[in-house]
Amino acid sequence: MAMKTITKPSFEEEKLYWKSGIDFVIGLDEVGRGAFAGPIVAAGVVFDRNVNTKFVRGVNDSKLINPRLREELSEIIKANSIFAIESVEIDYINKNGIGKANSAVFRKVLRSLIMNFEQKSNYFILIDGFHKKYLPGGIKKQKGIVKGDQKSLSIAAASILAKVYRDNLMQKESKKYPNYLFERNKGYGSRAHRQALKEFGLIKIHRTSFNLSQYL
Repeated sequence: MAMKTITKPSFEEEKLYWKSGIDFVIGLDEVGRGAFAGPIVAAGVVFDRNVNTKFVRGVNDSKLINPRLREELSEIIKANSIFAIESVEIDYINKNGIGKANSAVFRKVLRSLIMNFEQKSNYFILIDGFHKKYLPGGIKKQKGIVKGDQKSLSIAAASILAKVYRDNLMQKESKKYPNYLFERNKGYGSRAHRQALKEFGLIKIHRTSFNLSQYL
């Protein structure tokens, strides 16, 4: 049986836009969309076209990297890029729904990043999944890449920053609400989390916009 080839993200997509004169290629990703509790977090990362690629050898889809390496890579990425990390909190999610919250957090990240660019229009967005019409510049300024965090180093780096940031937030929440084991499940609907909902009910960081009553 042939062994499955494991691919790692590269700068191949970024190079296409760097060669066309785009200076700021933004990798964009979010984490926490499907969680039962906590905020949704997004990050954007911009690497210089002349970046030393040695430091990104370990960068990959954040879900494929162990927590300790994610933490190390997060600091390395921050030191070698322009980046922004933003969140949309539970009150907004519960009032407006996760779809609008997802849109809002991406826009927040892009606003934070674009203000750092001398020429505000000289950017292009690579986003994990599918393109989003509501982003600045519309679809002409972006490309959606399915499993982009496994193909583009900029998207993979953004996924790492977002996940490390959100995981650390949920670690703090676990100290306030130890019954829900957020240090393990990070707010996602694990079996233990669902059991905790049944035993202890909802708390203020749960997403009431989700149908969590089925677990009570």
